[in-house]
Amino acid sequence: MSQFFAIHPTDPQERLINQAADIVRGGGVIVYPTDSCYALGCLPGNKQAMERILRIRSIDQKHHLTLMCHDLSQLGVYARVDNSQFRLLKAATPGSYTFILQATKEVPARTLHPKRKTIGLRVPDNRIALALLQNLNEPMLSCTLMLPHDDEPLTDPYDIRDQLEHEVDLVIDGGWCGTEPTTVIDMTEDITLIRQGKGDAALFGL
Repeated sequence: MSQFFAIHPTDPQERLINQAADIVRGGGVIVYPTDSCYALGCLPGNKQAMERILRIRSIDQKHHLTLMCHDLSQLGVYARVDNSQFRLLKAATPGSYTFILQATKEVPARTLHPKRKTIGLRVPDNRIALALLQNLNEPMLSCTLMLPHDDEPLTDPYDIRDQLEHEVDLVIDGGWCGTEPTTVIDMTEDITLIRQGKGDAALFGL
C-alpha cells in the first residue's frame, strides 16, 4: 500500500520532503509532480526500483529514461557537455525540456540506451521536485507517468493512488501538472528536435 503526501506546490513542507527523500533512499519508487506531467522516480543505482518503473510503464531500456537533476552543475556530472551546449542548457534550465546527451561514467550502464550509451537529462521547473532533488543530493531516474493503456499521462493524484497503490511506495499530490510532456532535444551530435512538447524549441533555433 503506497503512502500519500499532499505537498504544497509553492512552499513544500520540509518534513514531508524529508520523508519522501527517505523513501527514495530506501529503494522506493515514487510518483511526483514536475513542470510538465507527473513522473515516476527512483534512485538510478537501484536496479530493482528501475525494473519496477519499466514494468509499470511496460517499456524496455530502448526507451530513454531521464535523470532528473537539481541544477545544471549536477547535470554536468552525468553528461558530457561542451561550452556551446552549456550555454544553451543554461538558457533553458530549469524548464520543460529533456536533453539527450552522451553519458559520463557516473551513470549506471543499465540506465543507458543500450546501443547509443546516451541518457536523457533535465532540470524541472517545479518547487516540489527541486526540493526533493536537493534533499537527495543526487538525480532521480525518471519517466513520465503514462500507463500502457492510456493515451495521456495521469493527472489526478487520487486516481494515481487508486491505480498504483500496490505498485509504488509513495504518491505526492502536488496539484495540477498538466498532460503536455517535455520537449525532447538530442544534443549528442547536431541539435535535433525529437519531440515538440511544452518547452519552446525556438530557443534552440528549431
